[in-house]
Amino acid sequence: MRILFVTATRIGDAVLSTGVLGHLLERHPQARVTIAAGPAAAPLFAAVPRLDRVIVVEKRRFARHWLALYGAVAGRAWDLVVDLRGSALAYLLFARARRVAGKNGPAEHRVAQLGRLFGLDPPPAPRLWLAARHERAAAALVPPGGAVLAIGPAANWRGKQWRGERFAELALRLTAPGGLLAGARVAVLAAAHERGQAAPLLAAVPAERLIDLVGRVDLLTAAAVLSRAALFIGNDTGLMHIAAAAGAPTLGLFGPTQAAQYAPWGTRTAVAQTPIPPEALYGPDFDHRRTGTMMDSLEVAEVEAAAARLWQQIGGAAA
Repeated sequence: MRILFVTATRIGDAVLSTGVLGHLLERHPQARVTIAAGPAAAPLFAAVPRLDRVIVVEKRRFARHWLALYGAVAGRAWDLVVDLRGSALAYLLFARARRVAGKNGPAEHRVAQLGRLFGLDPPPAPRLWLAARHERAAAALVPPGGAVLAIGPAANWRGKQWRGERFAELALRLTAPGGLLAGARVAVLAAAHERGQAAPLLAAVPAERLIDLVGRVDLLTAAAVLSRAALFIGNDTGLMHIAAAAGAPTLGLFGPTQAAQYAPWGTRTAVAQTPIPPEALYGPDFDHRRTGTMMDSLEVAEVEAAAARLWQQIGGAAA
């Protein structure tokens, strides 16, 4: 059996699609899978079992990337084509079965929507597949030595980025004597080009407790690192979804984006939301290219309290 699985360009959406991918692999244990994903998300699938290939779909003008993908997959008969990007591709290929995703409902989580595409209720949770090299790299970067608070202070859009200075204050509160994770090491994860966003946090954490992973880990090594964390706190990003899929207790920070659709998924997750709802954050002259952060109404004390509630919910105890 051969499955073509077309998933997202963005990392977060791709992570959220892994639940249904895992379901298909378990339901069809002899199947071989080909995965098409955007350049940022493609590395997530490097260790998927029974993988034939990962096709990187580079966006092109006038939607020519779809023509390139069609050319790469049209020469084969597929038993199942799954298109989570809602294109016409599945209908142009020879396939015995097709599943094509539509748009999210305004209050429907993406994981629930994808589960419904296959009649799965409850929907399968996102998951990640790691190779031994990712586990070895994570063990070297985060050796045993007490609890780790992992923080993702960056975001791909300034509007949904909580200020680095607030992440710094939060980390110091949580790891201070008497704090939720007193004395914990602090692992900071972000892409290399996001070091400026992480700088206030990197400067605030004492050097002996800082694990600076900015620009130092690929996506699956980041997942292996996060699986070792006592707690992850970060903006609404792909890294947040990786943390939840890796099993880390995950607190996502939301402001201008919809938590109902994109909150971290799972029983060990929670959200801290700005008191100003998303629809009220967009003014009549809003321009996403020039906006500053839209997260300033979310106070450090509120995030600290949300972290404490999540910690209590999971029965947390510092390692």
